[in-house]
Amino acid sequence: MAQLLLEIVTPDKLVLSQDVDYVGAPGLLGEFGVMANHIPFLSALGIGSLMYKVGGKANYVFVSGGFAEVSGNKVTILAEVAERPEDIDVERARKAQDRAKQRLDREREKVDFARAQAAMQRAFYRMKVRDTATSTASH
Repeated sequence: MAQLLLEIVTPDKLVLSQDVDYVGAPGLLGEFGVMANHIPFLSALGIGSLMYKVGGKANYVFVSGGFAEVSGNKVTILAEVAERPEDIDVERARKAQDRAKQRLDREREKVDFARAQAAMQRAFYRMKVRDTATSTASH
């Protein structure tokens, strides 16, 4: 099977640079998938799980915001935030989720609902990526 190069970059570091068989990412308008020889395109990224396959094995990275560019046999993810499962602090994500829930539950106060919902999504997907990677590794 033909491969493509996946590079995930944040403002701080190179998170991943690896030849892969497939990339599935959370586009702002919905999920998209890329295999070798895909047509070039550019997409804004949403919040969620980026999945890539190598030799039939699925791997996950949490991403939030930024852009994905497909050009040639290369997928470049320029993310505001990208975390591999082993770098995710689940307890911190749970606390962030709890704080966001509390903000959303306050009906009488002025709350930035979009910001609180985005915080909820980030916490949810961080925990999902960590849990998925952990359960996949134990099989």
